[in-house]
Amino acid sequence: MRISRRWPTLTGIPASGEDPIPGFRKDQKLDRLAERFNVAQFVSFGPGRNGPTQQYARLAGASPNPAFPTVNAAIEALFARSVDGTVNIRSFSESDSQSREFLYALATIDDVVSAIHRISSEGAYTIANETIDVSDGGVSGVAVDGLVEFRPDATPRGVEAPGFASLPLDWAASLFKSVYGVNASLEEARHARVEFSLHPVRRGWRQSHLIFWEYGEVEHFDRSADVVWPNDFSRMIGDKAYGLLIANLIGVPVPKTTVLGRRVAPFSFGTDTGSAERWIRTSPVVQVPGKFTTAKGWLDPFKLVQDEDPDGTALASILSQHSVTAVYSGAAIEGADGEFIVEGAAGWGEGFMLGTTAPQVMPEDVVKAVSQVRQQLNARLGSVRFEWVFDGVQVWVVQLHTGASQSAGRALVPGEAEQWVTFNVYQGLEALRDLIRTLPVNTGIQLDGAVGRTSHIADVVRKANVPTRLL
Repeated sequence: MRISRRWPTLTGIPASGEDPIPGFRKDQKLDRLAERFNVAQFVSFGPGRNGPTQQYARLAGASPNPAFPTVNAAIEALFARSVDGTVNIRSFSESDSQSREFLYALATIDDVVSAIHRISSEGAYTIANETIDVSDGGVSGVAVDGLVEFRPDATPRGVEAPGFASLPLDWAASLFKSVYGVNASLEEARHARVEFSLHPVRRGWRQSHLIFWEYGEVEHFDRSADVVWPNDFSRMIGDKAYGLLIANLIGVPVPKTTVLGRRVAPFSFGTDTGSAERWIRTSPVVQVPGKFTTAKGWLDPFKLVQDEDPDGTALASILSQHSVTAVYSGAAIEGADGEFIVEGAAGWGEGFMLGTTAPQVMPEDVVKAVSQVRQQLNARLGSVRFEWVFDGVQVWVVQLHTGASQSAGRALVPGEAEQWVTFNVYQGLEALRDLIRTLPVNTGIQLDGAVGRTSHIADVVRKANVPTRLL
């Protein structure tokens, strides 16, 4: 379910995969790419008898390949258009496509011009391009056929390391539209391989949000997306926010949600519930069951973040979410034995999720509605776990994760232990977390109290992977 890690460099090469021109250089390929797509602004130079000779140039607001009288004039024009105010230099030989020296984020015209002259005197070619910050809250990745893999804080080749997000092409385009407000069309990747980056601020010679770095046609690619999280993108916007975005992409009801993130501008998605009431939900970098605030009504999100995450490492965002009229609410998981477990309580069920109130027997129509949502999610994601609210007509998803639970029967976390300690669930989640932190080796936990198998209490012990059973 992954993109092959051994793709050749295909910039500007037609379907045959062979250069139609012997010695087809990097800057020639880049110029051809710029004929169709937005590329990073650049000027290229070749070695000449009297010094560097300009080859190609693509600069915002200028016609293709404008001729500059001097190297200095060309680089001055490039600096004037660089958003970050710095320039990179790539160098290569005409007979060898492999890169030579690479200089990153040079800050002065003199430094760039001097480097180009030096490299040219060695008989090499150079491409000077605007530096594009990959840590600006955008993403970089690879799209091929119907698959997109991407991550923040990396170049497109960042998908060669673990931690990237993987989505079908249509989902990725919709997600980028929701998060960045940009129509980042990757339709060109339907029968091609594209290396791209997407940025909150417009970049490149066409001044758009989407930059193409490499492009090559492929006949067919039969791998599909592996939609799982946490990944680096879900960590950036928040685990809860990402899960709800995925649920919304699948088409199950998700309450209208506005995400106030640390690293991305506020964005909204979901369906208007018709309620003027709002919930505030914290969205941690990764799931931490029941630890951070969820509250009905408006709270100062800036104070909330400062109070609960003063060092800025745990919370990625705050969610403002339309309220749903809660006839019943609860959670659903799939057990290790295949059992689909639906639990909840009348109303909002906060006590049930915190383990202080026993789960109630759910009416048959509620269980049926929750099961239908599960079928929709299963069809696209496989096994899932989710929190839900039933408004008397339909089920709304308010949290989503992938994967089945390891629970089976009364064993929340299967496993043997040399000794068992009993924990009264009415002591609360933080007391349970404290117990887990100090638990001796080879010790299991017995939960005393009417606790649901889908509650946060159960989530905490599963996440800790401590052998745990219900009394």
